[in-house]
Amino acid sequence: MIERYTRPEMNDIWSESNKITTWFQVELAVCEAWGREGVIPMADVEKIRAVGLNPERMREIERESHHDVIAFLRMLQEQLGTEGRFIHLGLTSSDVLDTALALQIRQAGTVLLAALETLVTDTEKVARQYKDTLMVGRTHGIHAEPMTFGLKVLLWVDELRRARTRLATALDELRVGAISGAVGTHATVPPSIEEYVCEKLDLRVAPISNQIISRDRHAQFMTALALVGGVLEQMALELRHMQRTEVSEAFEPFGAGQQGSSAMPHKRNPELTERVCGLARVLRGYAVTALESMALWHERDISHSSAERIIIPDGTTLLHYLLWLMHTVVAGLEVNPYRMRDNLDLTRGLIYSQRILLALVDAGMGRQEAYKLVQRNAQKVWRGENDNASFLSFLQSDPDVTSIIPADELAALADPDYYTRFVDVSFERLGLITKD
Repeated sequence: MIERYTRPEMNDIWSESNKITTWFQVELAVCEAWGREGVIPMADVEKIRAVGLNPERMREIERESHHDVIAFLRMLQEQLGTEGRFIHLGLTSSDVLDTALALQIRQAGTVLLAALETLVTDTEKVARQYKDTLMVGRTHGIHAEPMTFGLKVLLWVDELRRARTRLATALDELRVGAISGAVGTHATVPPSIEEYVCEKLDLRVAPISNQIISRDRHAQFMTALALVGGVLEQMALELRHMQRTEVSEAFEPFGAGQQGSSAMPHKRNPELTERVCGLARVLRGYAVTALESMALWHERDISHSSAERIIIPDGTTLLHYLLWLMHTVVAGLEVNPYRMRDNLDLTRGLIYSQRILLALVDAGMGRQEAYKLVQRNAQKVWRGENDNASFLSFLQSDPDVTSIIPADELAALADPDYYTRFVDVSFERLGLITKD
């Protein structure tokens, strides 16, 4: 991943240094297992343990061999005597690569879950803070009925929590290792070696593998990353709309020295949330690549390998950056409840149309007749008739309406609090407030 979208913690996990350190962990655990079996003298295991890792020498060998695992093994063996022959005993490259990848993914997953937990906490705090802040709900981008900003944010809390569960589940599915040799028969490395290594590395044993661990596990993981990204995009897209000049209800943070446009000094663009939306698309692409990497020739080919060298490090790095970015947005969110209230009244009462429709139905009018009656008066508001009179005034002047519902009773129906009386229930269901 390019430096612009990389946070230090994830960069360290996918560094070349950490990769070969993790490879060595696996190789050393295998040597220890063979030592327990009496195949490798324990004195030789200790000599192997003391070997230093030399990434530069490994790169030199790889330029000649065009094989990174062979370069890694030769780099180790050059520092040893006859005991060097015991390194990689009975293994194939994928035994090391896949088991080490599981370890690196676990490291990355720990960082991702911590960042996601921080964002969940941020979002819960905003939901509580604005639980009762009135605003208009929109469907198709059009004003619908009153709601609260806290209820909008609470939906994000629920989505983020589900994303957290999916990610944790996918990480658990990938907490497996395989030390089964070429084509997975254990012919050159008995199951007891695999069991020791996995226990040593705090992994479960893959019940069966061919030459690799089945890639449905990795596809599930990459899909989980994309789904987290999808939730972040949903949040970011909503906030982008809310920052539009015509709406101006909530804004991402904007620093004192920040500049929004090279041409127009007045601009305050939603560049953070736009960036989230753009990068979420990249994550979705990585998920597709992972799904296509599930189908391999026979007991393995390496068409998945080149793709995974990009999508797994970059996918985890990118999601970590996006989580940090949305934390910045949510923790620094600037909410304008006054503009929310102004926008609530923008359509001059049209948002109460359903309640009036239901009141007419409750009074005995047929639903279709009531619908047309309410719609007829609503269209007068849309057309701007009578100097932009309110929806309520049109209804109160319509004898077909007032013959059913008196004018004073109509006024009482235009009450936004009616629509928010059950908001607490959703907060209780998600555990953000307790029932009195």
